[in-house]
Amino acid sequence: MKDVSSSLYIRNINIYGENDVIRNGSVLIENGKIKEIFSENQKPDSYPNRFKIIDGSNLNVIPGFIDGHIHGANGADVMDATEEAIDSMASVLPKEGTTSFLATTITQSPENIEKALKNIADYTNKPGYAEVVGVHLEGPFIEKSKKGAQPIEHIMEPDITQFNKWQEMSGNNIKTITMAPEHDEDGSFIRYLYESGVNVSAGHTATDFNGMKRAVSHGVRQVTHLCNAMNGIHHRDIGVVGAAFLLEELRAELITDGIHVSPEMLELIYQNVGSERLILITDAMRAKCLQAGEYELGGQPVTVTEDRAVLEDGTLAGSILKLQHGAQRMLGIEGLSLEKVIEMASVNPAKQLNMFDQKGSIAVGKDADLLIVDDNLNLSYTICRGVIAFEEDEHQ
Repeated sequence: MKDVSSSLYIRNINIYGENDVIRNGSVLIENGKIKEIFSENQKPDSYPNRFKIIDGSNLNVIPGFIDGHIHGANGADVMDATEEAIDSMASVLPKEGTTSFLATTITQSPENIEKALKNIADYTNKPGYAEVVGVHLEGPFIEKSKKGAQPIEHIMEPDITQFNKWQEMSGNNIKTITMAPEHDEDGSFIRYLYESGVNVSAGHTATDFNGMKRAVSHGVRQVTHLCNAMNGIHHRDIGVVGAAFLLEELRAELITDGIHVSPEMLELIYQNVGSERLILITDAMRAKCLQAGEYELGGQPVTVTEDRAVLEDGTLAGSILKLQHGAQRMLGIEGLSLEKVIEMASVNPAKQLNMFDQKGSIAVGKDADLLIVDDNLNLSYTICRGVIAFEEDEHQ
């Protein structure tokens, strides 16, 4: 168990705050929250009775990453529906800078989805682990022709009664749902979810640009893993990808492993969408953090090599991406600053999930979910709700 009794004082650090960068400042953390932020010549009037000092050595402190779409890691999967599985994921994610995440389900039988949702409802977050902040229900209300790695036999039509049952079972924890908007032509399902505060994301869809405009008018506000499991841009119909480019209401998830979306397309997307509407995700499956070999996703066999996970027919089956590495890949794009990476990996997911009052930036009163990194996002410390969850020197 992590030491949770002491407060933290981080000094000699560059603080990437909401509006500016404080050079050689310091941060005081108490009871899991950011209590005070100091500029170079300031320091606390009084210190807690017991606290640990971290000397930042002129590194940077940035907000922790929020992964809004992750199925598994470290040999575990959300669909395992056990406390041990979620613990296994939550314990390893701080090593890549992820301090909170949405436990993401996959299209499966209603019974298996219900087990996973009940497990999240009963789960208790633990000190020094990444925090489960809700559920991303990916499927089963999707388009069969764009199923990707989602099992086709369990796909179903949108159903408000079914969703409400699942939402209740989850403890009201379903924050995001991925669905194909063409299966809700009158928009009644989307409108219902939007009005109840659920983040509705278009994904695994064959809809066209006009279909996306209608979906946005009904309440769709996000696109799931942009470019994957949807039609690409065509000169006579720019589809969902073009909708993400043009429709300001939409934020778009992006898997930045250089495999799901090519490095050149990542650059094109950034130039057209901008950091203010992109959300970095991993879409990782259970093989993340493990060796290459044979694994499973949604009851389907998956082969994992050193850089990708595929079904028997070669379809990409989620990723084995670490969010830190995805952020570093984006940082390598010309003109893309550390502030813009923070926007995509921390600020935007928090805003999209209506959690920006608690997470996603460094401000007094917010959860102390923090990363200490160098200018290239190499990680020295991860702090989850005020507790040191990862320390580089401990893992040499």
